Amino acid sequence: MKINLKSLTLKELEEFIFSLGEKKFKALQIFKWIFQKGISNFDEMTDLSKNLRESLKEKAYISELKLLNSITSKNQDTVKYSFLLEDQECIESVLMRYEEDLGIGRVSVCLSTQAGCARGCYFCASGKNGLARNLKFYEIADQVLKIQNLIKENEERAANLVFMGIGEPLDNYFEVIKVVKLLNEPNSLNIGSRHIAISTCGIPEKIIALARESIPVRLAISLHSADSEKRSFLMPVNKKYPLEKVLQACREYQQICKRRITFEYALIKDFNDAKEDADSLFKILRGIKSLINIIPFNPILDCKFKPSPLIKVKWFRDYLKNKGISATVRKSRGLDIDAACGQLRLKNVSQ
Repeated sequence: MKINLKSLTLKELEEFIFSLGEKKFKALQIFKWIFQKGISNFDEMTDLSKNLRESLKEKAYISELKLLNSITSKNQDTVKYSFLLEDQECIESVLMRYEEDLGIGRVSVCLSTQAGCARGCYFCASGKNGLARNLKFYEIADQVLKIQNLIKENEERAANLVFMGIGEPLDNYFEVIKVVKLLNEPNSLNIGSRHIAISTCGIPEKIIALARESIPVRLAISLHSADSEKRSFLMPVNKKYPLEKVLQACREYQQICKRRITFEYALIKDFNDAKEDADSLFKILRGIKSLINIIPFNPILDCKFKPSPLIKVKWFRDYLKNKGISATVRKSRGLDIDAACGQLRLKNVSQ
C-alpha cells in the first residue's frame, strides 16, 4: 500500500527516505516541494534524481484536495470553495481579500478543521448534519495549499489564516496545533503565528492548554450573548461549559500569555442588540483585555433570526466604545455566495 507523503512530519519523511536507501537531506527537498511550493507531482520535483522520483512513484503518493466548486462574490473580495477529501467527505474554505489591512496580493484564508460539527449552534449551518469526523493536519494544510495554487496566477498569496470555518478547532486540538506549527515552519509557508487566529465556542481546558503552547496565535471566543440563557439557546455548548467558566479560562489565558482576546458577537435583531445586552457585555468582560468583533448576522436556512439594521450595528459599537471597550464591526462579505460557515457544504452533502 502506498504511503501518503503529505501525512508525514519532516522527521517521519526523513525516516521514509532513508528506508529507500537515500540520504535524509532529500526529505527536506521533498518537504519543501509539498508544503512550500504545493507540488503533488513527483515529476515536477526537478532537484531529485530520476531514480528517486521513480522509487517515490512506486511506493508513495501525495494527496490533493479535489475542488468541487467555487463561488466568487460580485465585488470579487470573497471566494468560497468546496473540496472533496479522499474518503469523499466534503469541506469548505473561504478566501477573503482585505487589501486595506493586509496589502495588495496578500489574502486571508478561513479554514475548516472538521467535516461537519458536533456543537449544533443555532445560527450556524456547519452542524446541521452533525459531525462526520476530525480532519488530519495535512487535510487542513491542504486547504491553504490548494487555494495558494489557485490564486498564484494573480500573484496573490495566503498571508493570514483564520480557523473559523466548519468545525470546532479545539475539538480537534492536536491536529490543529500540528498544522499551525507546520504552516508557521520556514520550510513550509512560513506564515507568522500572529497572522493566525483560532476561534472557539469556548472549551476552558483547551483554552488554557493553548496558552501553554507558547505559540503566539490570536484567540477568538464565539460569545454572541452575555446572558447565559440566551447564549445557551444560540450555543448548546454553554450548558456543558457555562460562560463563567469560559471567562475564567480567558483570564488564566491572559495571565499566561498576556495577549488580547477577541470576542465574536453576531448582532441579531431584537435578540442581543439592546442597551441591556451591551451593558451586560461591559460587565462580564471587566478585567479582560479584549476586543469585541461585532458581526452583522448572516442568515441561514431555517433560522428565524434577522440581522440588526446597520444603524443599530453602529450604535452598538459606539456605545461599547464610549464605555471603554474596544469594538469593531466586521465587514460583511460573501452574503451573495452563502459564505457563512457550512452553507456550501450543506448544499453539497444534501444533494
